[in-house]
Amino acid sequence: MELRKEIEPDFETAEKLYQEVLKLILAYTDYCDETGDEDNSEYEKLENTLHEMTGKNMSQFNLWEWWEEEGAEVLAFRISLPDPKTVENITKEELTELIRRQKTFVIQDEQDETLKGQFHYHIDDYFINFLRVNFKTFDHKLFHSHKDKNGHYHEYTQDEIVEKLWNAGDYK
Repeated sequence: MELRKEIEPDFETAEKLYQEVLKLILAYTDYCDETGDEDNSEYEKLENTLHEMTGKNMSQFNLWEWWEEEGAEVLAFRISLPDPKTVENITKEELTELIRRQKTFVIQDEQDETLKGQFHYHIDDYFINFLRVNFKTFDHKLFHSHKDKNGHYHEYTQDEIVEKLWNAGDYK
């Protein structure tokens, strides 16, 4: 199911920003390798530049040691992709599609060289954040295993998650 444009990730903006964001991250790394950044002045410049480009708070990203996490490319993608917005009148069908996308592992076409194709497996944070922004009682634990009163572990189904969010009447 296709979602409305305001719900879908904004890959168009990410495409425009990605190469420059990646270049800045790698340039900062080269700078640190060559001269260090003991006073963090270059780090602050990088943070400010990226914030001006994207409007995002850079404190949520590890610009120092990206190599210990997912790599510079994934970091640049996460920074380049605009944050989700509050959307009016989300339908139950749209909510169901969002949850389906979170709960379903889809093998991406390896021939897809678009940014969307390259970072298909890293889009999950966008949808989690979309739910967080648009549903007051959203809790990431809805996607985790739970221990019931009998000591058995289970995961909520797609329909159970939809019902918990939809029936809570907590749409923002």
